[in-house]
Amino acid sequence: MAENKQRMLAGDWYIADDPELRADTERRIELCEAFNAAVRATPAARRKILEELLGSVGEGVTIRAPFHCDYGSFITIGPRTFINFGAVFLDAAPITIGADVQIGPNVQLLTPSHELDTERRRAGWEKADPVTIGDNVWLGGAVIVCPGVTIGADTVVGAGSVVTKDLPSGVLAVGNPARVIRSLARGGGAAEEEGGVAAGPGG
Repeated sequence: MAENKQRMLAGDWYIADDPELRADTERRIELCEAFNAAVRATPAARRKILEELLGSVGEGVTIRAPFHCDYGSFITIGPRTFINFGAVFLDAAPITIGADVQIGPNVQLLTPSHELDTERRRAGWEKADPVTIGDNVWLGGAVIVCPGVTIGADTVVGAGSVVTKDLPSGVLAVGNPARVIRSLARGGGAAEEEGGVAAGPGG
């Protein structure tokens, strides 16, 4: 394995314009194009493409095209998870999605970050931190999950929210940046509410 790929997988700063990473990208382009074009193919044929594209895909997973990713091989999806149209999963670091997750349209799971220093950013330095989505999470439409974030099991994130920090299990979170507005546990009260009305998840 070449140095830049090793650095990427270790969470260190790396240069993405690397022959080995370009080859991995070409593989992803071919497989994503095949999957997105196979909208009328049998479920078995579509699953075969996903199994080649992704690191691991559980039984009963549904992904609606178009679907886009960086590499695919660093994405793990648990059983019975549903991913709606237009998902963008940038997996320069591992993206781990649990079982029975519901992901709305146009959701973005983003692991890469770029340098704040202008010269290093111009030179192409970046790094990536894993994203983890727990079992039975629901991400509403157009949610963005930022690098390094973990979302706990049974949590719901409202449509259009931007998740910049970890969220605990069993809560409803909304906004930019997303914040917890109440517990979803039985008997759980509101932690915070915008104007006294909690926003719905959507998507």
